[in-house]
Amino acid sequence: MADYVCVPGHKKEIMAVHDAMDVLNGKWKISIISSICYYNKRRFSDILNDVNGISNKMLSKELKELEINKLIKRTVLDTQPVTVQYNLTEYGQTLQTIINNLADWGMKHRQVIIDDM
Repeated sequence: MADYVCVPGHKKEIMAVHDAMDVLNGKWKISIISSICYYNKRRFSDILNDVNGISNKMLSKELKELEINKLIKRTVLDTQPVTVQYNLTEYGQTLQTIINNLADWGMKHRQVIIDDM
């Protein structure tokens, strides 16, 4: 078995990954972001339908955290009944490449697993 050596001098990069994971961590955040990312603007009920298994309470909590971290914007529309819409902020749109890369990797990974069956 080959010995792996950590290359010194990458603490900054490791800390940056840790910081990103603090924001994107959890079972639901990436799925919520991808729902908004792929459809541009989403209502609460749309996201709830896109993200299988998430509860109303958990979706509400996760959306608040994403809003606090300036990744999404919550807009209350003047409709009857009131409609709330979510979209990525300009800052949140910087995650588009990451979401696309995750989707590509996920499709390839699924195929690798299927091919090995």
